[in-house]
Amino acid sequence: MGWHYNKSIKVGPFRINLSRHGVGHSFGNRRFHVTTTPDGRRHVSLRLPGGFHIGKTFGKRKYYRHY
Repeated sequence: MGWHYNKSIKVGPFRINLSRHGVGHSFGNRRFHVTTTPDGRRHVSLRLPGGFHIGKTFGKRKYYRHY
């Protein structure tokens, strides 16, 4: 059985995300958002009126999970 841990600290438009995989951070508002994951990937998302959502991830994982 695996375990999970998530903690998020919000400071203005910035958010620091703590998990068992490391520290990530994000920046943005409801319409435009940029996230950096603990393994180095960046995710950019854009929400448009009418419920449309566009997202793109850049980069590759720096480590791989071994189960």
